[in-house]
Amino acid sequence: MVEKIQTDNGAEFQSTFHWHVLDQGIGHVYIRPATPRLNGKVERSHQIDSEEFYRLLDGVVQGDLAVFNDKLKEWEDYYNYHRPHGSLAGQTPYERLLQKTQPHTQPVNDQQQQHS
Repeated sequence: MVEKIQTDNGAEFQSTFHWHVLDQGIGHVYIRPATPRLNGKVERSHQIDSEEFYRLLDGVVQGDLAVFNDKLKEWEDYYNYHRPHGSLAGQTPYERLLQKTQPHTQPVNDQQQQHS
């Protein structure tokens, strides 16, 4: 469950977004203006997009929204399900999500099995 969102002070994160998030029971905090280093993960994501996603486009889009959306879906699938992430010890975001959300199973010993 998401407890809090941290954003920069961009127009897209102002009142409508802010109040919607709060209505959902999620906290919302802004970083100090002009301090992108405080949103390091987001800034790193922008860098990866620049280095990998826009290279995937390779000038193909040229104003064609349908092509752009197809390439974006392709990129999101690769990024979330196939691309290892150094910050996740080589896991994909999907693998990490599964790890965090699957119930931890404890081994059943012989004594517990006898009482079943």
